[in-house]
Amino acid sequence: MTTQKFTFEYVSYPDSSELSPADEQLLTRARKVTENAYAPYSNFFVGAVILLANGETVQGTNQENASFPVGICAERTALSTASSLYPGVGIDTIAVSYCNKNGGKNDAPISPCGICRQTITEYENRQQKPIRIIMSGQSGKVYVLQTAKHLLPFGFTAEDME
Repeated sequence: MTTQKFTFEYVSYPDSSELSPADEQLLTRARKVTENAYAPYSNFFVGAVILLANGETVQGTNQENASFPVGICAERTALSTASSLYPGVGIDTIAVSYCNKNGGKNDAPISPCGICRQTITEYENRQQKPIRIIMSGQSGKVYVLQTAKHLLPFGFTAEDME
């Protein structure tokens, strides 16, 4: 038996003012786009904005449904939009934010759910280039990860099916 350890580094900022201007702009858009989410059941509005390698941006929001399993997260909405509008164009960065209208906190970073982690990692594998992830609430701390693989270290990949 051997014990192994997985560690990774991420950057934590006290707020968005310390981000680069480009990252701050992307996060500001993610915070704003939460207004477009359709979340009448959870009242938890999520927005994602993707910066593509060609400089274009696309956005997505969570879309709930009375039949809960058929909803879709903001990250996957944005990824689907990016691959539909800009097929073959690489993804550089994803900024994710939320607005909790249940009276809870809105000032802590949010992390993609498990399905989104798997999906982002799949895109990363396809393009063979890391995807940076910026995570925050409407205010407060901001986390920046250099690769989606840090969110899902033992992700299931196409190589597993070979």
